[in-house]
Amino acid sequence: MNPMNQPHDAPVAFQMAWNNHNMPALGALFHEDATFVNRFGHYVRGVDDIVRLHEPIHSTIYSDSTLANELIDVVAINSEAAIVHFWSRLAVGSAHPAGPHAVDTLILAVLTRENNAWRIKALENVTLTNPRTGENVLRDSPNT
Repeated sequence: MNPMNQPHDAPVAFQMAWNNHNMPALGALFHEDATFVNRFGHYVRGVDDIVRLHEPIHSTIYSDSTLANELIDVVAINSEAAIVHFWSRLAVGSAHPAGPHAVDTLILAVLTRENNAWRIKALENVTLTNPRTGENVLRDSPNT
């Protein structure tokens, strides 16, 4: 089941699927031909590839991870399409080789409605980094 009744539901729906480590539920948020760019710039197209990209990390390094998403804005293109921006904080635990830490990203998602169902058509995830040093930055740290 797709829990997105409106575009502004996307951050919570994505967060819930991630935090439950439920990759079929994550896949259900996307159109069959959707595109996905992860925070490392890895591009995939299609729900099967989006799920395949996430399954191995959710059974290993992100098996104890959680997301906390916060809606920034929704920009309606028309009654059948919208652009959604949201903050996402990934908190990883001891399953990650680097140990527990957090990473903030900014997500841009394009959603379209087909047959009265909102789904993600394209999603891009950008890690927040210091442009001078390349170091990851948490958006509420004193240096941001």
